[in-house]
Amino acid sequence: MIWILFLVFVVCLVLRFPIAISLGLACLAYLVCADISLVVLPMKMYSGIDIFVLLSVPGFILAGNLMNQGGLTDKIIVFCNHLLGHIRGGLSLANIGASMIFAGISGTAVSDTASIGSILIPAMKKEGYGGAYSCALTAASSTVGPIIPPSVPLIIAATLSGLSVGKLFLAGALPGFLLGLGMMVTASYIATKRNYPKHPRSSIKQVLLSFKNTFWALLMIFIILYGIIGGVFTPTEASIIAVLYAAMIGMFVYKELTIKNLNKTIVESISTTASLMLLIGFANLFGWILIIERFPQFISSELLSFTDNKYVVLLIINLILIVIGSFMETIAALLILFPILLKIAVSVGVDPIHFAIIAVLNLIIGLTTPPVGVCLFVASSVGKESIGNISKEVLPFLFVSLIVLAIVTLVPEVSLFLPRLLGS
Repeated sequence: MIWILFLVFVVCLVLRFPIAISLGLACLAYLVCADISLVVLPMKMYSGIDIFVLLSVPGFILAGNLMNQGGLTDKIIVFCNHLLGHIRGGLSLANIGASMIFAGISGTAVSDTASIGSILIPAMKKEGYGGAYSCALTAASSTVGPIIPPSVPLIIAATLSGLSVGKLFLAGALPGFLLGLGMMVTASYIATKRNYPKHPRSSIKQVLLSFKNTFWALLMIFIILYGIIGGVFTPTEASIIAVLYAAMIGMFVYKELTIKNLNKTIVESISTTASLMLLIGFANLFGWILIIERFPQFISSELLSFTDNKYVVLLIINLILIVIGSFMETIAALLILFPILLKIAVSVGVDPIHFAIIAVLNLIIGLTTPPVGVCLFVASSVGKESIGNISKEVLPFLFVSLIVLAIVTLVPEVSLFLPRLLGS
């Protein structure tokens, strides 16, 4: 009977239905064909979103949107440009640096691509960077955000596994830094080879003035991370503090956030949150059906019958997640696959925190994997460039991302060092 679930789901995806609707229709078809009471549908959807830590998700989404409307994101980009603009291809490095600082507060890599790309892609084109390259770099750099804390995908992973959000945030810091650093080295090499422009070196006074203007935006990130990791407040409380802080700074310090903008931002955030919660609800029902059909046990037994070598299992899981991540949004893929694959990984001796970072890293790399990576299409839409040309330009950054993934997979301490340091 489970074939009905997958058949309807795949057909809906091929017809380009939204992921949430595809999941919902697949679950509905299964329940009808299996003669299971439809009362299960709202019950399982509600239980999927009735989790305290998920209350932080709409807060971080709203905080990210308020940062964009209130001028905080612009200040971060200007600051990064003052620091790195004098290097050949400095604006491309500022693009990556801004994504690292912005760090996925807006929710996902897809929204980071849209928000930062709307500012930097036109700016890079104006300075003489290739249009396809500007789009590819923005799509690639946006994948750094969801692995560096605070990260909505890591919050989702913590919700699904019962792991500490604070420890997952710490576990993502070093891999995220490596990913960003690798992209900066690659961007610098390409800029030198293609003779992309550079700005005059900013004076110490200009850098300090830019830092002063950016200080309140940077302080927000410090408050959130210190509060969660230091145990001062929960992720949910941190998201509310982030919203209040971003609104106050945007309205009273930078004075770019007006009542009109505030209303528009709230409505946009409500829309994004509603679609995300619908996705989580349907994914929980989808997962429940997989469990009653014993699908996780089937996958586990088949994979472990093939090999019980930890690194071979991780290689197979990496391949599965990258392929899935190339055509499915990170959070949707996490909700469906993470609980199943986590059990398999733990059974061969992989630390659950380590595996959570591997899973998220895989899925965000998939977002820039040609030819169907979701972030590539978003960047193409923002920059009005051919998806084929963008796919060619993103290959060097994709190669670097795969190297970082291999390091994180084979060297667990890259993920586990900071959480263990905190635990000690």
